[in-house]
Amino acid sequence: MRLKTVQLVLSSLTSLSLLAASGSVCSAGDVEAGRAKALMCQACHGLDGLSKTPDAPNIAGQTEPYLVAQLQAYKSGARKNDAMSVVAPSLSDKDIEDLAAYFSAIEINVVKMPGR
Repeated sequence: MRLKTVQLVLSSLTSLSLLAASGSVCSAGDVEAGRAKALMCQACHGLDGLSKTPDAPNIAGQTEPYLVAQLQAYKSGARKNDAMSVVAPSLSDKDIEDLAAYFSAIEINVVKMPGR
């Protein structure tokens, strides 16, 4: 009986981890508020989350937890980048959640290269 309980707990934890990784768990951020805040991001990342400069990554469609973690790392100084070191320290936790919700909500399509 004890083994079945452990298996059930492990199965439940695995399911929750997969849901969180897939973004199916309710987000903490507000997508519409994030869209308004994303105006400050558009010079490098574009309002659509697709990079406008060679040094900025595409962030559209990234998972919300990943974006939150990266923005928090820039804010704390654990991750360094000249542009982000100027922007991130002024972001509140709510700003970070909203931006992550917005950029993660953008749908992207991956298509085959022409001629392949």
